[in-house]
Amino acid sequence: MSGPPPIVFVIDDDSAIRKALASLIRSVGLHVELFASAQEFLQAKRPRVPSCLILDIRLPGISGLDFQRTLADAKDPIPLIFITGHGDIQMSVRAMKAGAVEFLSKPFRDQDLLDAIHLALERDAARRNQEKEIAKMRERFEWLTPREREVLPLVVSGLLNKQIAAEIGTSETTVKVHRSQLMRKMGADSLPELVRMAEKLGISGTAPKPS
Repeated sequence: MSGPPPIVFVIDDDSAIRKALASLIRSVGLHVELFASAQEFLQAKRPRVPSCLILDIRLPGISGLDFQRTLADAKDPIPLIFITGHGDIQMSVRAMKAGAVEFLSKPFRDQDLLDAIHLALERDAARRNQEKEIAKMRERFEWLTPREREVLPLVVSGLLNKQIAAEIGTSETTVKVHRSQLMRKMGADSLPELVRMAEKLGISGTAPKPS
């Protein structure tokens, strides 16, 4: 992954386990930050880089599963990897259904944890890239005039210029200008690309009104 180095966060109240996990993670060249409790983690300032969180199912003051729900309620999408010596199938299913990347029961192979970490970091990097892409598209959308914004859903519906002209009460030549301008401002090289952009922005196509 290019850009700032990713970070692996670890929450465990056992200092020996924290140190062992830190040693393993650093052995493959990854940055790691350690926390003794969920509260300590929440109070820390996290840099905006790809990251993931390794935590025990049993945490001081709160269970790992409850903390997973806390993060979800706070709309914190950091990928989670659970490790536990006290887990069961029900816990595992609950964690994975809630979006955990992995649920590892102790003792687990070092490579299994490292594989889960790399998968989690890749997912978080992809999410962040997608968010940046959408933010850039929203910025471009703001450049459109009110008329161009009106034309956009009609264009992505696949309507012809003359159909759009009839829909908004203008000339076909004017629609051609609006279409060309919004394509340029959005940075779309083709109609399919513009359709994908509109979908990501939550803009659905609009069918013409019945005559």
